Amino acid sequence: MKILLLADEPSRYLWDYYSPEKLRDIELIISCGDLPAAYLEFLVTMGHAPVLYVPGNHDDAYVQKPPEGCECIDETMFVYKGLRIFGLGGSMQYKPGTYMYTEKAMRQRLRKAAWTLGKFGGMDILVTHAPAKGHGDLEDLPHQGFACFNPLLEICRPAMMIHGHVHASYGGNYQREQKHPCGTRIINAFERYVLDVSEADFPRHEMPHLRRRLLGEFLL
Repeated sequence: MKILLLADEPSRYLWDYYSPEKLRDIELIISCGDLPAAYLEFLVTMGHAPVLYVPGNHDDAYVQKPPEGCECIDETMFVYKGLRIFGLGGSMQYKPGTYMYTEKAMRQRLRKAAWTLGKFGGMDILVTHAPAKGHGDLEDLPHQGFACFNPLLEICRPAMMIHGHVHASYGGNYQREQKHPCGTRIINAFERYVLDVSEADFPRHEMPHLRRRLLGEFLL
């Protein structure tokens, strides 16, 4: 299965210089935020794949006009061909904004998410806007990752975490791919990136007492 990943900057290759063959083999499109609604609407119209998205810190306009025809997976599980895909949008709060959160606020969101993750027995792909702290983030507050994402990965052990927020042009700690100590493959979706995956890329782990473990970890 080919999955098109997007984040932060519209791809001129796909938008300005679009041709049908560029989306022909794409079965699923995932946006990690900070993209114009019109861009996502274009892709869901011109292609034949579902478009899933989480909001980024610059996506306040989504409140009044979300991308039509696309599926918001913020704090929601979406199952596609057996893949359990869970989303958590937003970045670290550095000014007032709809999709900005303190570390404490993100922990509250994860405590709430424990019920959904427990119901589905975990997740295969975690989709976020911000990275996990220490894994693809930067030192300045606006681009710091969330520390609470690390225990989430360690407990749930998804095969992949896909994020945006840190642009290739920033230099510094930018990496397209890296591996979390728990084994999760972390991918920065900046602009566009195509994943070619198979069932073997998504091993299922036994998750006894998952909901209880998450609730305990994110106890406020």
